[in-house]
Amino acid sequence: MKSSPAYAPFTALTLKVVGLILIVSSLLDYIILAIPFNPLQRAWQIGFTEQVVNQGIIPMVGIAFLVAGAWIGNVGGASSESRSSVGAWAFVLSSLLGLIFLLLVPLHFNNVAQESNAALQQVSQRATQAEAQLEARAGQISALVKDPKGLAQLKQQLSELDQAIETGRVPPEQQNQAQAYRQLLQTITQNPSKAISQELEAAQTKLRSGKLELEKQAKTRALKSALKTGLSSLLLAIGYIVIGWMGLRNSGGSSASSRKA
Repeated sequence: MKSSPAYAPFTALTLKVVGLILIVSSLLDYIILAIPFNPLQRAWQIGFTEQVVNQGIIPMVGIAFLVAGAWIGNVGGASSESRSSVGAWAFVLSSLLGLIFLLLVPLHFNNVAQESNAALQQVSQRATQAEAQLEARAGQISALVKDPKGLAQLKQQLSELDQAIETGRVPPEQQNQAQAYRQLLQTITQNPSKAISQELEAAQTKLRSGKLELEKQAKTRALKSALKTGLSSLLLAIGYIVIGWMGLRNSGGSSASSRKA
C-alpha cells in the first residue's frame, strides 16, 4: 500500500497519453469525414452529422482519461498548476463539443425533414408521370382497337398465338406468359373497352400501391435517422456540457482555494 504512490506518476502519464490520443485521433477523424467538403449540400450535412455523432463518445472517453490522469498525478506530487491547466483545457473542450452536439440536434432534424419532403415529392412526381404514361398507352390501345385494321391485326395475333400454343412451338418456360397474353388479346378483341378499362385500373392500383409503399419507406427512414442521430447527439451534448461546466466550476473553486492557502 505504501508503494502505490510510486506508480501514480506512471499511471497518470499513461491515462493522459491515452486520453490525448483518443481526443486527437477523433478530431482528425472528423476532419477526414468532412472530405469532400460540401457544407451547402443537405445530403452531405446529414451524412457528416450521422458519422460525427456515431463517433461522438470517443472524445468523451479521451477527456475522462485525461482528467483522471491529471487528478491521479496529484497523488504522485504533480503541481496544482499543471493539474488545473490540464483539467481546464479538457473541460473547455468538453463544453465546446457539448455546444456543437447541441447545435447538431435541430440542424439534423431540419435536414432530415427537408430530405424526406423532397423524397416524397420525387415519389409523387414519378407516380404522376407513370400514371400519365399508362393513360396515354391506354388511349393508344383504345384508338387501335377502334380502327378495323388494328382490331384485325389483334385478331390475327391471337390466331397465330393459338396455333403456336397448339403446335408446341412455344417453349415450356414461356407457356404461362403466352397464356396470359392470349387471355389479354382474347379479352380485348371480344370487349375492347372493358378490357382496356380493367387493365388500366389494375395498373393504376399497382402503381398507387407502390407509391404508398415508397412513401412509407421514406418516412420510416427519415424517422429512424432523426431519432437515432438526433437523440444520440442530444445525449452527447448533455454529457459533454455537464462534464465541462461542472469541471470548470470545481477547478475554479479549487484554484481559488489553493491561492488563498
